[in-house]
Amino acid sequence: MRPVFAVLLLAALAACAPRASAPAAAAAPTTIARVHVVQPGDTLFAIARRFGISVEALRAANGLTDDRIHPGQVLVVPGPPPPPAAPLGYVEEGVASWYGPNFHGRRTASGEVFDMYAYTAAHRTLPFGSVVRVTRLDTGARVTVRINDRGPFKKNRILDLSYAAAREIGLIRTGTARVRIEVVGYED
Repeated sequence: MRPVFAVLLLAALAACAPRASAPAAAAAPTTIARVHVVQPGDTLFAIARRFGISVEALRAANGLTDDRIHPGQVLVVPGPPPPPAAPLGYVEEGVASWYGPNFHGRRTASGEVFDMYAYTAAHRTLPFGSVVRVTRLDTGARVTVRINDRGPFKKNRILDLSYAAAREIGLIRTGTARVRIEVVGYED
């Protein structure tokens, strides 16, 4: 009886002993997803542009086969890829203009609410968050702004400054001026 008891006791103890766990599976990279409730007048193109993604990515994330959406519909908006590094030292010269009151409080292309009293600007291609030093060529006045919008949409212009930034370099009365822009940093 004793050998049987010893075997049972060893089996019981072995069952209670800590076990080596299987190696943890590598965590799958998570994609930041946001949710957007479709408003009257929204289109897939407008939503995709607002969040800085492609229409195809928006369709794929929601299993859509066409562009039909309806108010109240909840769409998953996949997170954008990481922003590209700001091209430090990038220099461009051209005409700058400004925008303000008609856009104050509206969403910018980056998704931020436009504040005409903040030191921000719109550029066609620089990554959102690029910090740009703007020098007015005829007076030498300078201001530093952060890119948070797309534009300008008028031919032969390279930058649209917020009201505050334009006021800083004396651009309000003239409306436009030749400037040099230089990327000096990046800010999230």
